[in-house]
Amino acid sequence: MTTPLLIGLLAGAILSGTSLLYATLGETLAERSGIVNLGLEGILLTGASVGFAVTVITGSAWLGLAAASLAGGLVNALFGWLVVTRKANQLASGLAMMFFGFGASALIGAPYVGAVIAGLPKWRPSWLAGLPWVRSTTLFNYDLLTWLAVPVAILVWWALFRTRWGLGLRAVGESPAAAFAAGRNPAALQYQALCIGGMLGGLAGAHLSLSLTLTWAEYMTAGRGFIAIALVIFSKWDPLRAIAGALLFGGAEALQLQLQARGSAVSPFVLEMSPYLLTLLVLLAWGGARRLAAPASLGRTFYGSN
Repeated sequence: MTTPLLIGLLAGAILSGTSLLYATLGETLAERSGIVNLGLEGILLTGASVGFAVTVITGSAWLGLAAASLAGGLVNALFGWLVVTRKANQLASGLAMMFFGFGASALIGAPYVGAVIAGLPKWRPSWLAGLPWVRSTTLFNYDLLTWLAVPVAILVWWALFRTRWGLGLRAVGESPAAAFAAGRNPAALQYQALCIGGMLGGLAGAHLSLSLTLTWAEYMTAGRGFIAIALVIFSKWDPLRAIAGALLFGGAEALQLQLQARGSAVSPFVLEMSPYLLTLLVLLAWGGARRLAAPASLGRTFYGSN
């Protein structure tokens, strides 16, 4: 690989991995509370469409970002009402929410197909801009969401493993009955995890439309929600490990784009398939080994037993 390819690969991995990381962090919170949400793809689409629509209407990408986060939180709150309050099956409810997100995003985004936006402003520190191998590339020239991705992952890790709230949330994920006996409110903690996770998922979707593509198209997330769910397993439900996972999957997507741009002899269909093939390989290689790392109350959902 030449140096320009490596720099382009790194820049693309960071940019593509940002939305994956936010989505993974949101799903990690939900699963730590004992709930798996297969509707994450729908949340990403909702965030992308709402964020883009509000940006076009108001001319402010920041308002679009806030609206996308709120929309993601509301969708996940609805999912929480189904699985926490109404005790509906998590997998069936998640799939229902995914299709809801498909339809709602298509409806919201339809009037804005082809619209042009400026998107989130990008910024590069002056001391980095002075480096000759950085100046002529897009490396380290990112929007605020990208710059905050790793700090947010560290914050989520801290909240989960260094606060009383995180201890209670993890206790609910292990055994809601035991957490209740210890004075915790399992339903309240699960709603909180789902709402925060939904807001992070909304931000992930908004990053796609407001920074990565600067446009809206139906189903533009292209399975990223499912990749994020695989990343949760890959990272052993640890927000810090999710950083490496997001870079790995973001790098796979960036690599296929770089190879296509350079006229690789490999079929473009094979290249476009590579991130999803990597997802399958990760689940095959790590899925069983990660079983013991999963919150105990996910056992019934994932494996059919407690």
